[in-house]
This record gives sequence, C-alpha cells and structure tokens, in this order.
Amino acid sequence: MSGTKQRLLDGAITAIRTHGIAGVSARTIAAAAGVNQALVFYHFGTVDDLLTAACRASTADRLAHWSDRLAGVGSLRELLAVGQELHEQERELGNVSFLAQMLAGAQTDERLAAPTAAALQLWVDEIESVLRRLLAGSPFAEIADVPGLSRAVCAAFVGLELYDGVDRAGVRQAMSALDQLAVLIEIVDDLGPIARRALRSRVNRAARRD
Repeated sequence: MSGTKQRLLDGAITAIRTHGIAGVSARTIAAAAGVNQALVFYHFGTVDDLLTAACRASTADRLAHWSDRLAGVGSLRELLAVGQELHEQERELGNVSFLAQMLAGAQTDERLAAPTAAALQLWVDEIESVLRRLLAGSPFAEIADVPGLSRAVCAAFVGLELYDGVDRAGVRQAMSALDQLAVLIEIVDDLGPIARRALRSRVNRAARRD
C-alpha cells in the first residue's frame, strides 16, 4: 500500500474520532491526513469507499493485535478478563468509538452497512472460535447457540463503549454480572459425572419445551 493511501486510511479514522460520522467529508479526512482532498477520490473513488477500507483495515489490525491473547485464554473468566482489558485499551485508543460511529452511519447509509457488518464479523469469528474451545465438553455446549452468543458478546462490547460515556459505574456492574455468570458455568463444569448427566437431562428437556 502506498504511503498516501495509508495516510488517507489513518486520516479517515482520525476524522471520524474527531468529528463523528456526520462530520466526515473528503475535506476533514484530507486535513487529518495532511493531503489534498482530491487524493481521496483518486485513490478510493468515494468517501464511503475510503471509510469502508479504513474500517476493514483497522479491525484486521486490532484483531491481529489481540489474537494471541485470545488464543491463550483457558476459561470463560480469563476470556472476560481479556475482554475487559481489550475494552479499556480500545476505548483509550478510540477504536471502539470508531466502530460505533461506523455502525451509526450504517443506519442511514446502506453502502456502509455490509462492510461494517463484515468488519464486525471478523471479531465474531474470533470470539466464536474461543467459545467453542472453552465450552467443549460442557453441558452448555449442547444447547448454546455459539454463533449467536459470539455476536451478543461483540455487540455488548460496542454497546458498553457507548454506555461508558454516561454511566461508567453501570459498565463495571455489567462486567461484574458477566463475571458471576462465568463463575456459575465453571461451577457446573466442575460437577461430578452424575450431577452433570442430571443437569444435561434437565437442560435438554427445557430446550425441547422451548
């Protein structure tokens, strides 16, 4: 990738962090990148295409940064701890805010919807892989909708980023509740084989009723 293209990608991210999705334009991006705004159209065609490329590149970069940590997670509580660290770091860097702004823009601009969803899917796929590994052999593995749960986890962290700005204590409470749930699942997983079979039977019956 040329230096100018990279500067434009970085400029798009900076412009969204500074002005929000409603204030992003070729002019604000070019100003952030330190280049002539005509280069936005020369290299990317449209502002939306540049935003799409920036979203994809930024997400892939951050996922690469965290992939080793996620691969080393050995329990749901460890996953939550990494998630809390991820939340704090990405909030400080402005990366979750950037993704949230892209999601906001996608509500009214369908050209941003598919690429933003594709960027989120990179995180969903990574979290799904971790959850499948952690839940293997657990009674919950038989009934859990792991892809759906992975999407819920990713959506929660984006939502918590927005909530953090108005109620940080509420975010800590939400994290604590998730930790309690992880403890409960670990307690169940530590039950003996007879208790596990009984629980699995109860869970399966409840699932059939639903």
